[in-house]
Amino acid sequence: MSFHAWTVFALFWVVFVTTPGPNAVNCIANGMTLGFPRAMVGVLAILTQATAFLLLSAVGVTALIAASPTGFFVAKLAGAGFLIFQGVRGWINARKPVTADLRPARHVYLHALAVATINPKSVAGYLAAFSQFVQPDRPIMEQMVVIMPTALVLTTLSYTTYTALGAGLGKAALGAVFNTWFRRFTSACFILYGVLLGTSSTPQLRG
Repeated sequence: MSFHAWTVFALFWVVFVTTPGPNAVNCIANGMTLGFPRAMVGVLAILTQATAFLLLSAVGVTALIAASPTGFFVAKLAGAGFLIFQGVRGWINARKPVTADLRPARHVYLHALAVATINPKSVAGYLAAFSQFVQPDRPIMEQMVVIMPTALVLTTLSYTTYTALGAGLGKAALGAVFNTWFRRFTSACFILYGVLLGTSSTPQLRG
């Protein structure tokens, strides 16, 4: 991968991972309820998903999944239902006093992994990255040596920042009214993302 191609890819990935989506909302919520150190387990889950999707994209599995209308439709509805459920539950619980979240790290990790995996932005983003930035005339693994570290470092920086933002808001949000409405806002985001996922079309590779 040339330096110019790497620069373009890096800029694309910065926009990709900093645009607010389900991962960002989940990181903010984790930061608010868990505190920064424990909430970083969620970032680890996002990195796990990113690594898996990068490797799957490299061998074309993600493209095959996206090319199957039936498989994509089923996965899309399941993911939409999960996000909407999380949003409705968060909205209902928004008035409850905020207490220390005692969820075990394993639960935090698996929940964040689920949110990251069904993120509708993921499949489209990874397909775009590999259809537009990977050079077909060069060995794929040679390019992955550059692509993977770049993508993972930028992903880590982005979602660590979102987690820190949530942790800061958690400390600052002393008023019950602020807590209630902010938690309802994040819950509404999950519902919106679920609706968008349920009505989204299958990502298409560009030739």
